[in-house]
Amino acid sequence: MFHLSNPGDIKEGKITDVYFERTVKIIKEKNIDKEVVVEIIAKKFPFNYDWAVLAGVDEATYLLEDLNIKAWSMPEGTIFHPFEPVMVIEGSYSEFAKYETPLLGLLCQASGIATRSARCKKAASGKPIYHFGARRMHPGIAPMIGRASFIGGCDGIAVSKTAEELGEEPVGTIPHALILLVGDTLKATQLFDEVIEPKVKRVALIDTLGDEKVVAIKVAESMGKNLSAIRLDTPRSRRGNFLEILKEVRWELDLRGFKEVKIFVSGGMNEEEIRFLSPLADAFGVGTWISNSPVIDFSLDIVEVEKKPFAKKGKYSGKKWVWRCPSCFSTQVLPAKESPKECSCGGKFSPLLKPLIKEGKIIMELPSPQNIRKYVLEQLVNE
Repeated sequence: MFHLSNPGDIKEGKITDVYFERTVKIIKEKNIDKEVVVEIIAKKFPFNYDWAVLAGVDEATYLLEDLNIKAWSMPEGTIFHPFEPVMVIEGSYSEFAKYETPLLGLLCQASGIATRSARCKKAASGKPIYHFGARRMHPGIAPMIGRASFIGGCDGIAVSKTAEELGEEPVGTIPHALILLVGDTLKATQLFDEVIEPKVKRVALIDTLGDEKVVAIKVAESMGKNLSAIRLDTPRSRRGNFLEILKEVRWELDLRGFKEVKIFVSGGMNEEEIRFLSPLADAFGVGTWISNSPVIDFSLDIVEVEKKPFAKKGKYSGKKWVWRCPSCFSTQVLPAKESPKECSCGGKFSPLLKPLIKEGKIIMELPSPQNIRKYVLEQLVNE
């Protein structure tokens, strides 16, 4: 069998750390349950990133629905910074205590993936990024990884089922396996062209057997206008100066009138590689770097007990509100009862935390993945 949590068990709070279960048992038996305010916050980000993308809010909302609580959240896709609460929950502690473990898990991993995706998109200066990393993670979470990478900025997803759930077309080229089975790159590309529906772009993988330049010319001359792009997935043992290889291929294609043929690169891509190759590459396939993203290390902490500020050491007590100036993107975190003055740029601050759940009912409109992705890309220009 596959080692996967039952969705019903997650929804019922059974996938939780045992000390939460024991705490609820104690406070109920001793009648010491109290009204609290908790906040979800990250003090720092991996790799010293100075911003991150909030993701997983849709699943978090489903998890918390029907609980007798009030909740506020930044909209999914919001770019945020350390020490900014992304979600605030108010209610009896016993009502949601057992949900802390799955709630943080949903937000931490999805936000980490969306953040890496956004950083890759920014490194590519807006050029297409395609997510090819499903094979690096447990298939049971492929839909979550694909969705988070898409809303973070990826332009396409390789897994058919995940793309279907997103309302997108899956993207992919030709694998090395087909070329090895056929024994020739051009023949494999021609068979792809004969069999696969015309709406799928013809992208030839040119590095399996021969020299990239020679194979690119051969495929381009044979395929003509049917060829959309060539893909280089050159092994690192053969790359040498990969940028120079791209320059050489680009020169030879242009020289022969194939300026419209795009260059697509993949294989061990990360932010640094993407930034370095983006002057020549037209699109990137990214796998492990996104799928294996480090989580955003959120914590959930009590900041008020029975309407009074109260928190453990190392935490700022009291309910807080996050305000952002849409004009210059500056952000302020203030006590909930305070409002910011006019921004130094002359803009007017607006609250980032929006009502999410009230008395068990979802009151925030949850946008489509496409609209969330658009929201992320709009904010990226400010980071």
